[in-house]
Amino acid sequence: MANNQLVRRHLDAFTRDRIIGKLEEGRSVTSVASEFGIAHSIVSRLWRQFQTTGTAIRGFSSGRPRGTTPADDRYIVLQARRNRRQIAGEIARHTTQATGRPISLFTVARRLHRGGLFARRPVRCVTLPPAHRRRCSPWCREHRNWRDNVWGRVLFTDDSRFSLSSDSHRILIWRERGNRNHPSNIIERDRYGGRGVLVWGGIMLGSRTDLHIFDAGSVNGTRYCNEILLPYVRLFRGAMGLQFLFMDDNAPCHRTVAAE
Repeated sequence: MANNQLVRRHLDAFTRDRIIGKLEEGRSVTSVASEFGIAHSIVSRLWRQFQTTGTAIRGFSSGRPRGTTPADDRYIVLQARRNRRQIAGEIARHTTQATGRPISLFTVARRLHRGGLFARRPVRCVTLPPAHRRRCSPWCREHRNWRDNVWGRVLFTDDSRFSLSSDSHRILIWRERGNRNHPSNIIERDRYGGRGVLVWGGIMLGSRTDLHIFDAGSVNGTRYCNEILLPYVRLFRGAMGLQFLFMDDNAPCHRTVAAE
């Protein structure tokens, strides 16, 4: 049936005239349908149309008029790209105000889907300040040709604060397929308010440290030395020797005199 529908959809005017000509010769509807490889009902309706209207030309209806113009469609997609966190209702309201014509949120959603934008959860990552990026970028370029045996002597560490409050993850953004990790689709956030806990950990090729959870209170240089450097980092340095390389971030407690 799917093939018959496909043939019917692409039945050109020349084929229609040939079918009518064979029927006028006295051929049966069944034999003509079998010859052209189409359904009996298609030939029957075509023959009935010819007998009623005197023509086999297919009529086209205008259908329901579109609620938006091509310019409106581009404007809808542009709004979503400029502010990816807007919901469809807000975009519909702004478009209605701009065009003066009522546009529903369902129309907006269809236009965004046609433009390749779909509602998805954003990628969440820990905030990386610009100053931190500037300090890390030269070091990464300098060591981009290191091999695994060299990287195996590097201990990467970081501490992050995690919120004890729940996050509903109900914030959605409009994004294209395949662009999940694009900067415009990432939310840099490391806490959601309320009580939290500070956690430290380190990794290297083939090994890792234990996860250390700080008790209540702030972390200064002295506390960082007593709870991290001496019980954890010193053990790795003793095992690796002088070629050991310790990588931390630029937190103030890591740059105090005590830590140095």
